[in-house]
Amino acid sequence: MSTTAAWDYPQPFTLATRVSPADIDGLEHTNNTVYVKWCEQVAWAHSVHLGLDLDNYRRLDRAMAITHSEYDYLRASRQGDELIAGTWIVSWDGRFTMERRFQIQRPADGVTVLRGMMRFACIEISTGKPRRMPPEFIAGYGPALP
Repeated sequence: MSTTAAWDYPQPFTLATRVSPADIDGLEHTNNTVYVKWCEQVAWAHSVHLGLDLDNYRRLDRAMAITHSEYDYLRASRQGDELIAGTWIVSWDGRFTMERRFQIQRPADGVTVLRGMMRFACIEISTGKPRRMPPEFIAGYGPALP
């Protein structure tokens, strides 16, 4: 039986994955760092989907850099589990910062195994200093807000 838990926000951008042997730690479940990697992967895939890939970041000399992240590990996942990582941009000030949320579900039993959050600040890549979001960021990320 396959079921999916309710998503925390409407219309997530999703990426499917399967827990591989390399993802397993000494406790026989998915290592915590792997969940962080999956959140980063779905965030980047969403950004690319919105037209803001690494080449555009470099061309604009701007990037959204993580300033804070939190993860709530709710249930264990194990080798072979199929999971779906969902993400949303839930808030932003339209100038410097935005917040992205994550939820990872196991469709086989409808369980949410992780919830997470990342806050980002716009920086100038060449200096690392905070800078206003360029119009391309506003046009790309803005419509993704729920």
